[in-house]
Amino acid sequence: MPTGIALRDVREQLFAAAERVLLRAGPSGLTSRAVTDEAGCAKGVLHRHFSDFDDFLAELVRDRIAQLARDATELRDAAGTGTVDDNLADAVTKVFGPVAVAIVSLIIFRDELRTRLRRTRPIGVPLLSDATVMVSEYLTAERELGRLTPDADVDALAPTLIGAGHLLFADRTGTPPDAVAVRRMVATVLSGSQIR
Repeated sequence: MPTGIALRDVREQLFAAAERVLLRAGPSGLTSRAVTDEAGCAKGVLHRHFSDFDDFLAELVRDRIAQLARDATELRDAAGTGTVDDNLADAVTKVFGPVAVAIVSLIIFRDELRTRLRRTRPIGVPLLSDATVMVSEYLTAERELGRLTPDADVDALAPTLIGAGHLLFADRTGTPPDAVAVRRMVATVLSGSQIR
């Protein structure tokens, strides 16, 4: 007799369930049983679609990276509009939403997950590295448009912004920083690199 509920888009429903568990219980509480219980389906459903739990988690991370790629396009398209500080503050806030912060913790927490992700992303922490590339591409576009100084070192500024952003948002149980704090961090990192 079947257990649980019929799942239309199994992958997306399992990912959504994993994100809810991750937000509620953290990396140590994220198990295949917790995910399938949250999704309201039998444990075998997950294993029919993924070779094992770490394969599932790797696909979850890749799905979030794909979402970040869409955000990167939006950020690049914003070059030359608004202010550089506001565009980056909005992007950093979006990058470090609660689910992304929890996923970064998960990547750091699970050795096997990191090993699997390293097969295609050998450098840095996945998601954080992708966010750094996103910011670097945006800063390059702004420099080319003359809104940053010609000698602005985007390869140093981008990881500094992502690292500082991660520190601001890293406490998944605390209150996230407000928009003023994020904008102040961005302005401080970019001080001396912007043409006003």
